Parts: sequence; structure tokens; C-alpha cells
Amino acid sequence: MSAPTDGNLFRQLDLKHPLIVAPMAGGPSSVELVAAASAAGALGAMGAAYSNAAAIEAFADQVRQRTERPFSINLFIPHSIPEVAADRFEHAVAATAQYRQELELPSPQLEAPYEEDFDAQFDAVLRVKPACFSFVFGLLSADHVREAKKAGIPLIGTATTLEEARTLEDSGVDAIVLQGFEAGGHRGIFDAAAADPEIGVRDLLAQCVGTIRVPLIAAGGIMTSGDIRSVLQAGAQAVQMGTAFLACAEAGTSTPYRGKLLETSERRTRTTRAFSGRFARGIENRFMDEMDGEPDAILSFPAQNKFTRDMRGASTAKGSPDFLSLWSGTGRGELWQGSAAALIKRLFED
Repeated sequence: MSAPTDGNLFRQLDLKHPLIVAPMAGGPSSVELVAAASAAGALGAMGAAYSNAAAIEAFADQVRQRTERPFSINLFIPHSIPEVAADRFEHAVAATAQYRQELELPSPQLEAPYEEDFDAQFDAVLRVKPACFSFVFGLLSADHVREAKKAGIPLIGTATTLEEARTLEDSGVDAIVLQGFEAGGHRGIFDAAAADPEIGVRDLLAQCVGTIRVPLIAAGGIMTSGDIRSVLQAGAQAVQMGTAFLACAEAGTSTPYRGKLLETSERRTRTTRAFSGRFARGIENRFMDEMDGEPDAILSFPAQNKFTRDMRGASTAKGSPDFLSLWSGTGRGELWQGSAAALIKRLFED
């Protein structure tokens, strides 16, 4: 079976609801959340960017023990970066020394590689053969596209501009997530060093509908059934929602992260490079506020992500949100704390 090329991706998946529960790497997209979302008729998605090949296969096996429904796996497209210069590293160490002292951490070490082996991850995806494979930060290579098509795995790329969407369509993807500026987590911008185009999801939809021929999936600030209805009426064929599911019972969201999300329905968010070196939207906290004032002390992606991992882990262990990447979109309202299935039913009961 080859991947669809006629716009019938969502019919092929036989989803009850035109919803992808967003891949949220680093914990929130737990086995339980992915399985619950898929079992409820949406498409659950594993955020596998920080997982090695063995972990990807183990995760998929655990999902399949819980449901026979389709699910997706998501990875980050790698980009070659130079070794971190000694003076840049020393600057970053000095800028974060106080934080590590507070967290009782030793002086950091940083060595390449800064991320998982993408080829090994992708080979694991081919072995697992999920219902879909999605990716962010650019284009999948022609060889990888060919292998996925050969395995019958549909491809979903991520675009933040019309130009990116056109390039993805030309590369052979079967659907495109249009990620508006409102979306929580990492921005899918192809160039890690580029300025953020800051295009909202509805404007991005307006630019792409009628121009891009593959199915479009709207993402960013979508929290309610009204939001879903609005973007579907505007031409999206599905939605991708992450923030709305962060407080669900099955989500792997850490205790301090969950606590910060639930403090208020008016979450103050903005984009920052402080945690990973790439723009990502999250709730404002101490680390973001202070490090954004020292941009020269922030390393390039993905080195910065590896560099801050020890602080994020220690902050979680201490129950403090001060040094966590509290990814969250701009959507307002109380977060659902019941089951993912109940939330999905609530979103689509009309």
C-alpha cells in the first residue's frame, strides 16, 4: 500500500474526529495519552524527538497494547551545526552558574552529539510503521520520503509560512500542519536562526487554502469546539491541539508544569530561545525572563537544549517551575483535568 496522494489521508485513517492530539516531546505525550486519544477517535501522536530507536519501538509497542486504533510518530528534522566554540560555552556557563548553584548541580559538560541520531530514529519508525509520520523544522530528505512511501506511511510536514507549505507540498507530503504563531512549544520554522514570521493560524489558512492542494491541519490557539468549527469552516480539514490536553489525566505533564498551567486561565506566554536555542512558546517564568536579556549566552539549537537539560530536570525534581520549559499556546480558558476521551467528546459533541 502506498501513501495517499489524492487528499484522502483522513478518510484512510478512518478517524472519528478530525483531530490530532499534538506530539509533545519531553513527557506530556505519554503512552497513556497517545493511546487514549487514538482510542477516542482522534489521532494520538508520539513526540519522539528526544527518544532513541529502542525507546520509539518500546513506546509504540505499549500504545498498541492499549489500542488498535491508528497513531502517529513525530521527529525533528536535523540540521548540521558547528561545534560550540569554547568562548561561547564559557559565556553560557557563567550566565547560568547561579541557577546551577541554586539547583545544587555541578558545572555542566557539553559534548556533541547534541541530539539523537535521526537516521536511527527514522529506521525505527519504518519498523514500527505508524499510521502517519510527522515532522517539524524543515523537509524530509528525498531518500527518507521514498522509504516512507515504500513502507506505506503517510507524511505530515509542518509549515509556518505559505512558502514553507509550498516547499513541503513539492517534496511529497500527504498533509501539512499550518502552525500559527499562537501555538505552544517549538515553532516549526525551517531555519533555526531566522526571525519568526509571526503569522497567526487564520491568516496562514487564508494564504494556503486554494493554493496548497494537500489537506491542511490548523494548529495554534485552538481550545474550544468553536475554535475547531471556525478553522474547519475556513478550509482546514483537521486541527492539531496540544495545550488543551496538557492537564488531562493521561498526560505525562510534570507536577510543577501542571501546577503552573492551572494557576490561572489567563496564561501569559511568549516565544523564547532560552531553553533550546530555537523559538518556542511557553508560559513566562524566571529562566525565560532573565535569559532573554542575555541572548549572547544562549547557544544554538540543539546544543542549548542539551545544555539546559540538567536544570530542567533538577527544577522538576524540586517541584519548581522556575527553570522549566512550560510550553503552552495562547488559548485562554480553564484546562480540562478529566480524561482525554471526555475532552474529545466534549469538543465534538455538537
